[in-house]
Amino acid sequence: MRITEAAKRLGMSPRMLRYREALGLLPPVRTQGAHRRFGQEELAAVAQGVELEKRFDVSPAELAFALRVLSEPTVAQAVRDLGLRIGRLQAPRRALDFEKEKALRLLQGRS
Repeated sequence: MRITEAAKRLGMSPRMLRYREALGLLPPVRTQGAHRRFGQEELAAVAQGVELEKRFDVSPAELAFALRVLSEPTVAQAVRDLGLRIGRLQAPRRALDFEKEKALRLLQGRS
């Protein structure tokens, strides 16, 4: 189906579907003439995205960024670094750190 019919079925405007496409929130399906065509799978993907936005109170742009974090390791690391810096995340404890702390406790217990 064409974008106008798909938008009507989804309860949104064609402009909103184009915006979602620009954000990377639509599966890439186009005809030879470069026209976007929507099938049941594409409609279900858009509906799932809209449901996630409502459920977690995020915008389409925020959802697109979340997908980028999940798919691009450098972006994920930058977000993780920020989370550590602002105290929203805790650094994972490494086994070596645990062993070092254990040895220090043992040494302190002998004094």
